[in-house]
Amino acid sequence: MTQAAPPAHRPIRSFVRREGRITAAQQQALEQLLPRYAIPADGTPVEPAALFGRSAPLGLEIGFGDGAHLAALAQARPDWDFIGLEVYRPGVGKLLQAVAAQGLDNVRVSTEDAQAFLRERLAPASLDAIYIQFPDPWPKKRHHKRRIVQADFALVLRDRLKPGGELQLATDWAEYAEHMLEVLEATPGLRNATGPRAFSPRPANRIRTKFETRGQRLGHGVYDLVYRRD
Repeated sequence: MTQAAPPAHRPIRSFVRREGRITAAQQQALEQLLPRYAIPADGTPVEPAALFGRSAPLGLEIGFGDGAHLAALAQARPDWDFIGLEVYRPGVGKLLQAVAAQGLDNVRVSTEDAQAFLRERLAPASLDAIYIQFPDPWPKKRHHKRRIVQADFALVLRDRLKPGGELQLATDWAEYAEHMLEVLEATPGLRNATGPRAFSPRPANRIRTKFETRGQRLGHGVYDLVYRRD
């Protein structure tokens, strides 16, 4: 008698797909614009020069939310190209609306799992900057394993950055900020741009989003971290 194969190990995900309410305009953007701006989910390695039709510095934002930060980056840096990763489809639709309204051709998006995307589809030393703005803090202790900033993924982030490339993070959860600091300070090859174990002033490129403003009204502090790859 043959034995059944053991069940495959299911990776711990740092997100839950919550569709929420999607507007008619966002749905229209997904239907009409996503085919143009989406990175094909075919599992093949991403070739930035082929994807954008040019060679340029490349930034990537993990979990871009409603896309306000990513759209602002793309508009301010037309000589850069940007990849945005987001599983929340209303947010993808909203970003696509902004991209179309502002005539931005230096943005491409994917709704794939960010960890798998970076591990499996991006070459080492392919990114000039990585942005992680206000990731889910998973505040309950039993859920801390779901946080995207973990020691093993920090190594992936480091390896996908070019030497001198920058990793920018922000959170409004003090305990998660300390967790990020601990993980990244212990990651070989990443150097705190502000100084050992120091939080950063808000980077000039990071706009204040509605999410951040709402948190500040509730009394939340905001913690920025900036690291560079040696």
